[in-house]
Order: sequence, then structure tokens, then C-alpha cells
Amino acid sequence: MKVLQLIDSLEAGGAERMAVNLANALVTEVEASYLCTTRAEGLLKESLKAEVGYLFLKRKRTLDFSALKRLLQFVKHEQITVVHAHASSYFMATLLKLVHPKLTIIWHDHYGNSEFLEQRPKAILKWCSKTFKSIITVNAVLEHWDKQNLYCKNVVFLPNFVVSYPITKTITTLKGVTGKRVLCLANLRPQKDHITLLKGFKLVVQQFPEWTLHCVGKDFEDAYAETIKTTVEALHLEESVFFYGSCKDTTAIIAQADIGVLASKSEGLPLALLEYGQGGLAVIATDVGDCHLVVPSKLHGELIPPQKPKELAKALKMFMTNIELRQQTGKRLQNFVAETFSEAASIKQILALYV
Repeated sequence: MKVLQLIDSLEAGGAERMAVNLANALVTEVEASYLCTTRAEGLLKESLKAEVGYLFLKRKRTLDFSALKRLLQFVKHEQITVVHAHASSYFMATLLKLVHPKLTIIWHDHYGNSEFLEQRPKAILKWCSKTFKSIITVNAVLEHWDKQNLYCKNVVFLPNFVVSYPITKTITTLKGVTGKRVLCLANLRPQKDHITLLKGFKLVVQQFPEWTLHCVGKDFEDAYAETIKTTVEALHLEESVFFYGSCKDTTAIIAQADIGVLASKSEGLPLALLEYGQGGLAVIATDVGDCHLVVPSKLHGELIPPQKPKELAKALKMFMTNIELRQQTGKRLQNFVAETFSEAASIKQILALYV
């Protein structure tokens, strides 16, 4: 079996990380493992193992027949049998299936706005779903939606898994005081709701002036990113909140933090939450998507309602004032993530879908 992970970019996002993690993990499980990024490369390219076959397609438009031809030639030359398409790359996978019918197509649904599925465009996706052998979803809400709305009925909910990367080198040094840092790993997208995060942090910073907030994630330099920056200024948080853009040394960054936070309006099962847990952070997350599967009780962290700055501030204060609670909660979550979201168990289930 030869398997290709198909993804639109290698920027540091959840779907992109999962594609890279799978490509790396499958090196020892299948005859050959490959990854193709269709539109753009990015920071995650450096995380690919040398044994993973790699193709950058340089796709310029939705219907790019020259890119499709290059992909078809690569697939035929390498004798690839399974294409595992992630997120919006399903369209390219479907076109490939039409010109190379022997391929098995698996689609991985990472849709982040799972709280707002009524707004999801589905006409093209529904048509493409005729070509899928199976669908993997990152939460139970997506599993139900896909079964109800798409032609492919073999839909499996499989939570994201976390991969352990050793701390080799610290590239990004977080500002602020050691032992008093809050970390948010999230690209600057509206669903991640940095505005609520900033409002909540403003409520605690006057009482805890030494604590700082560190936001790591891609800045798309759009209207939402500009709103975040103007909110920082309006709340006079310039000396307390820091932005770093996309960073490739996530493990080292987590090791410098004390509390991990996600203030999202909508989620699947966020990889950032698993990474916080793996790093032993005390976590605060909104109770959206399947965050409750990662934080099943108060012993493992705090789940709060979305868009509630006061609730976020309350949870932050609790961890800020109690070092022992912070450490114990982080350790419990670390153990739970290691036991529940292991790479080995997930790979076994995915391989069964490929056959």
C-alpha cells in the first residue's frame, strides 16, 4: 500500500499538522508514504521526515488542469493506491479520481466552524462525496452532518492524535516573566475569537500585572487581524499581550508557558488543546466542538462558555493564584492525553479504512 496525504498548504494549522503527522507516522506502516501540498508550502514542511515522498503542486486556481496533470503523473509514477485528502483538498482528490478511477479516496473533514454548520456550503462537497470510500471527521457533530448531507455513508469519527516531538532548540523566546505566561496557539481567524480572549485578559491584568498573554499563530493581515490589533490598543494591553506569528518550535514555546487557553466560538477537536496537555499546561478552553473529550472534568482543566470574558477571567484568576492547582491539573491532563490520544491507536484505525 502506498499512501498520499493531500493538503492545500503547510502553514501551521490543525488540518495541516494532522496531514504531516500522518505522513510521518505511516512511514513505518505502509510500503511508502507521501505528502502533496497543492497551493502553498509553509513552516510545517520542515517537520516532514526525510523518508516521506514530497510534491509541491503550485496550484494557481480551483480548476488548474496543468496541476492536475502533474499530480496524476506523480501518482502513477509512484504507484500510489490511496489518497487521503484533508479539508478543502477534497476537490482536487475528486478530479484525480475521475481521471484515475482505481484510486481509493479518503476524505478527512477538519471543518472548524462545526458550531455553524447551517452556513456550510455543501453543493460541490456533496457531489465530490460520491468518490469517497470513507470520511474521517474530527468531532461527532461533523460525523452526524456528513452522514445526513453527503453521499458517502461510511463516516467515522476519529479524534486528532498528538505526536511527541523532543525540545531540540528554542527559536522563539517568549517575553514576560517566567512562571507567569498565558499561551494561545491559534491562527488569527474569527472562529478563534481572540477578541473575547483579550477582553477576558484585560479583566485580570490589573490585579495580576506581571502576567502576560502570548498569541502564536498566522496573521493573515486581514480585517479580523486589524480588529485584534485595535482591540489591544483600545484596552491598553500593549505591554501585556504579544504576537509572534507562525512559529515552528511549538514544543519549546509550550515549555515556556504556564497556562494554555483557547477562547474559540467553534472548534473540531483542536490539536492545540492536545499539545497543551502533552506539554503539561493547565488549560482553559471554551466548551465547543469536542473540547470536552480532551478536558472531561475539572480535574483536567476548565471548560467555559464561548464569548464570556468574565468566565474566562475567573478561570484565569483561579490558576494564577494557585500554583499547586495549576501544576496538578496540568499533570493529570498530560497523563490523560498520553493514554487517550495516542498515535498508535489512531493509525491502526486509519489503516483499516485504507484497505
